[in-house]
Amino acid sequence: MTDLKTPPPVKPGTLRITPLGGLGDVGRNMASFEIDGEIALVDCGVLFPEEHHPGVDLILPALNNLNDRLADISALVLTHGHEDHIGAVPYLLRKRPDIPIYGSRLTLAFLANKLKEHRIRGHQLHEVREGDRIKVGKFDFEFVAVNHSIPDALAVAIRTSAGMVLHTGDFKMDQLPLDGRITDLRAFARLGEEGVDLFMVDSTNAEVPGFTTPEKDIEPAMSRVFETAHQKLIVASFASHVHRIQQVLDLAVKHGRKVVYVGRSMVRNMAIARDLGFLTVPGDTLIEMRDIDKYPKNKVVIVSTGSQGEPMAALSRIASQEHPVVSVGPGDVVLLASSLIPGNENSVYRVINGLSKLGAQVVHKANAMVHVSGHASAGELLYCYNILKPRNVLPVHGEIRHLIANAKLAISTGVPAERVIVAEDGDVIDLANGKARRVGRVDASYIFVDGQTVGDITDSLTDRRVLGEEGFISIVSVVSLHTRELISGPDIHARGFAEDESVFEGVRNEVAKALKEALADDVVDVHRLQQVTRRVMGAWVSRKLRRRPMIVPVVVST
Repeated sequence: MTDLKTPPPVKPGTLRITPLGGLGDVGRNMASFEIDGEIALVDCGVLFPEEHHPGVDLILPALNNLNDRLADISALVLTHGHEDHIGAVPYLLRKRPDIPIYGSRLTLAFLANKLKEHRIRGHQLHEVREGDRIKVGKFDFEFVAVNHSIPDALAVAIRTSAGMVLHTGDFKMDQLPLDGRITDLRAFARLGEEGVDLFMVDSTNAEVPGFTTPEKDIEPAMSRVFETAHQKLIVASFASHVHRIQQVLDLAVKHGRKVVYVGRSMVRNMAIARDLGFLTVPGDTLIEMRDIDKYPKNKVVIVSTGSQGEPMAALSRIASQEHPVVSVGPGDVVLLASSLIPGNENSVYRVINGLSKLGAQVVHKANAMVHVSGHASAGELLYCYNILKPRNVLPVHGEIRHLIANAKLAISTGVPAERVIVAEDGDVIDLANGKARRVGRVDASYIFVDGQTVGDITDSLTDRRVLGEEGFISIVSVVSLHTRELISGPDIHARGFAEDESVFEGVRNEVAKALKEALADDVVDVHRLQQVTRRVMGAWVSRKLRRRPMIVPVVVST
């Protein structure tokens, strides 16, 4: 896959599909669809950084591929309101604020708040719902209800002159959903009868056999947590998991506890969900965080962000005893009502260990059935393949192992192996005459958000990793280029070393000797003297300490 060349110009009447994120990662989901000079986009999400991305706030899909084609974008369709599907929209709209955006009511409400925070104006938000069919330029979109771990999720069928694509977004087939809104399999069957030329399908749970457990099945385990918690109870969840928060609210009322939201995104999202009718909040249930101490510990449940171990989220701050209001101690119970997103394991277990050390009992998916996935398992995917009988399949949304597992499921149901494409971000797939084939590759590298900086900070990340793992050494020397003498130094300062700085006394003389020899050989270029310093220090620290720190030599001339 990686040896593909730059794709040829797209032919008239051919639909070109380019995944710009979400293939190989659980995050930054985005795909581009182009036909006869017009482009439609599906989703525009972020990926959250891992430990090898020090200092990075967010990772964006390959938006730079659109820089020269912004005027050709007819629509951005959003399948649902999770951050990995809408989080990068503000960064796209910075490039062109008036891109028409289509999404469900809750999705657009979450997005509108986000755009307000980013101070983006002039945006065009168009509300759609299941069953709607709209034509935008050369694209004909039909929206289909799907069940997921957030209300109001949609799949989208994209009809073009080159054929029909069905993009599921994230979905599962819960037959007993908490809000009564099931995945519309009748619509899937109808689309299958019409003929799905390319099926782009959620792969996250493709390795999991059977069917995803219904949301209702976790209620007994959650209820037991409420029954056995006799002191403070904290429930940590995604700030967008409205269904889970509804369960917490209902249990809180049943057990006589008030509810307080902790975390800015939790407060904001639950207010939006309540105002739009997606969350039912019984009267006199919610209290403000400032009023927490007015109630006994066993009469409050704290609903918190931070279920993925995010460093600045409320639960992480509680675990590190840095939260200004909420603390935990012996006898308190913390319920993590979420699954682990791949890549977040270390962060989550660090929070669990921190809470446990403080004496709290931590209940999570590994030791109790307190969460179910929002994604279709293998049995559900097989069901979809058999209903749809797609001509071509492009697994999306998942790590490479998920995509491969999904591809094998498609082949097992009779889709020809050559019609099942396991692609990477940036692979270019053309759909024409009922066949999808890979025709090239474009750059789909990560775009990092670091504070106010957006772009490629790969070199900076490399420096940060070296600083974090190997340490830092500065060496300052003063020389006279006129008399060819070492006036003072070298002065050595090290950071990130367990050894006392006295360990560097031995190399100080080696650096001084090398500088004197270089000056005697008429080396009067400061840059070259700094290179001499770095070379001697680097060789010594590698030989003696088995380290490769960042070395910053400074030579001052007089």
